[in-house]
Amino acid sequence: MAPSLTLNGKRRSELWPPIRRSHGPGYLLGSPDRVHRGPLAAPAAQSQAIAARRPNVVILLADDLGFSDIGCSGGEIATPNLDKLAAGGLRFTSFYNTSRCWPSRAALLSGYYPQHVNRDPPGQRPAWAALLPDLLKPAGYRSYHSGKWHVDGPVLAGGFDRSYHVEDPNHNFSPTDHREDDHQLPRPTPAEGYYTTHNIALRAVDWLAEHESKHRADPFFLYVAFLSPHFPLQAPPEDIARYRDRYKGGWDVIRRQRWERQSRLGIYQGELSPRDPKTTANGNPSEEVLRRKIGPGEVARAVAWDGLTLEQKEFQAGKMAIHAAMVDRIDQEVGRILAKFEETGHLDDTLILFASDNGASPEQLIRGDGHDMSAPAGSAKTFLGLGPGWSTASNTPFRLHKSWVHEGGISTPLIVHWPSGISARGETRHAPSHLVDVVPTLLQLAGVSSPPSHGGEPRPPLAGRSLVPAFATDAPIDRDFLFFKHVGNRAIRVGDWKLVAVKDGPWELYDLARDRVESHDLAAGRPDKVRELSAIWERQDEEFRRQGATGKPLPMP
Repeated sequence: MAPSLTLNGKRRSELWPPIRRSHGPGYLLGSPDRVHRGPLAAPAAQSQAIAARRPNVVILLADDLGFSDIGCSGGEIATPNLDKLAAGGLRFTSFYNTSRCWPSRAALLSGYYPQHVNRDPPGQRPAWAALLPDLLKPAGYRSYHSGKWHVDGPVLAGGFDRSYHVEDPNHNFSPTDHREDDHQLPRPTPAEGYYTTHNIALRAVDWLAEHESKHRADPFFLYVAFLSPHFPLQAPPEDIARYRDRYKGGWDVIRRQRWERQSRLGIYQGELSPRDPKTTANGNPSEEVLRRKIGPGEVARAVAWDGLTLEQKEFQAGKMAIHAAMVDRIDQEVGRILAKFEETGHLDDTLILFASDNGASPEQLIRGDGHDMSAPAGSAKTFLGLGPGWSTASNTPFRLHKSWVHEGGISTPLIVHWPSGISARGETRHAPSHLVDVVPTLLQLAGVSSPPSHGGEPRPPLAGRSLVPAFATDAPIDRDFLFFKHVGNRAIRVGDWKLVAVKDGPWELYDLARDRVESHDLAAGRPDKVRELSAIWERQDEEFRRQGATGKPLPMP
């Protein structure tokens, strides 16, 4: 049985209303050539969303969370706080990231594709590439950060007023490098009971309390960037215990159960992608090395669960229990932050966005202090990665993983909650959208424009589009394309057509309206469409690289 999270004696299903399903008329039907060019939403509906007081803004970003990991996206992990946000707001079912940590953060905070701002491959942003806090300052916003950074330059140089920055990703119970306002803090001792997800939330609550005390009249932007469930798989033992027996049925069973739930929830209608037993992450050790350094239960590929030994099944089920515990703990700490909003009366006038920086990771890297096979799995002395078997399940129903730009690597759940500005409750939005859309959305709601220049340099137009029309109705977002590129993997989406390739591989062509799991390659039968879309990708790749290299580099303090 799945863990049953209760509150005041009630099960999760008794606490929150069911999530309703909403479809735009004919959105998943018709020609994949459709690119919307008409009105985005009725002006009255748009003005109703914007008429509310400039909202406070909270971005909650998970790290390596799979598309299906949370409850409202089909998962069995107990996430009642996130589910409540979804039931009181919107879920975007076709929302994209960039497939990797630092490019996604560049897109989220700048409003440009990471190649556009010289951040993929990782370099120094041009001086014109302002981040969201600086863009919101003209509207009177104060900005706060807690958690991961992974952006070039110090946090406060990015415009934030206060920051708690966890730089060390390898020690969830005692980071060697964490900072307040860019100043080093002492390493936590075991006696302090430190855990990254918990302490990131505590600092976020501290920043909210400080704002309430000193700047209540001003709107705020709070960016909470969790390090979980990124490797190493480490979680408090009481969280792991709730899932200890949940995953003994294996990844094939969990995948099918999640896929079936997604259909019932209106998240996804279509095939389940085949499990890929051959692909693994670049840089992963060989199976022989993994078994020597991790143990005989480790598995290097997403093979059939029924083919594993009993020892492998036991070990793999334990790994997924830790991953689930890390996701569960994110939800607990989101609840802590939400409780602070309720205490201060800001919940209704705060726009909350929840997403992940990429798909779940197949990585099985051993870093930090290495892995102690004699220590309890998930404890501070262990260093485990999820691996391709469970990351395949986490990314249900899609293909591939973090770092790839097939749907499994770039798809994230997006939850949007803003009671005073969005009348819809528990609805879904299917319009393809992307992290680059966050900045233009927030600037529109704040009543400010993207500046024509910054740092003494002219700025190109933002790459993203405002999502405000989609807050009112399940309307398409007017755009020409969505662009993807990472470590040689590349893709472009135009309407419902997607052209995608792995590094050094040929282009594949998919009609995502009928085949979002990318199982039926149409490239051979539509060479004209391949030529058309590849020409767009090549042109944009060249333009983004050129613009990312223009102007003075961002000065570093």
